[in-house]
Amino acid sequence: MKIITLSREYGAGGHSIGTEVAKRLNIEFYDKDIIAGVARESGIDENLIASKGEEISVAESIIRAITPISYDQKDSIFEAEKSVIIDIAKKGPCVILGRCADIVLKEAGLETLNVFLYADADSRIKRVGELLGTTDEALIRKAIRRTDHDRHSYYTYFTYQKWGDYKNYNLMLDTGALGYERCIDIICQAAK
Repeated sequence: MKIITLSREYGAGGHSIGTEVAKRLNIEFYDKDIIAGVARESGIDENLIASKGEEISVAESIIRAITPISYDQKDSIFEAEKSVIIDIAKKGPCVILGRCADIVLKEAGLETLNVFLYADADSRIKRVGELLGTTDEALIRKAIRRTDHDRHSYYTYFTYQKWGDYKNYNLMLDTGALGYERCIDIICQAAK
């Protein structure tokens, strides 16, 4: 069985699917747990790490492209996250959600099953509406755009790869078309 990394569009069910895959395979699931590990390892406030999350502004991306030697707090946090992700993966099979784990583990020479989850707009709007507890479609669409943009920028900033590019994944699953259960089955089967 392999280490499974999940990347996902906001509202595609990454957390729900990842949790269930881990449960069915009887392995650990890591998401927000990584934040706690990074906080312990780096001595950086956990709230600060959570607030920096998976986001990088356009300005930060441009500055890094122009002056790649710049090193700031986000770089420090990411280096600590990388260390935690690699330590977690070395313990054995698990599911890791987000945080560029696919590229981090590939660069560390660890074998992974890299999965990207996406869904159609209607499915995502419904799911994000449930997550946010609102039916305000404008607010939901704004949250989806912002979160996807943040994840894309973060991934590009730290990996120099394109988030959602099929070349970085073994599986790309449309959770809207397939449904969560079918996606869970496919991931579990592929992991075995």
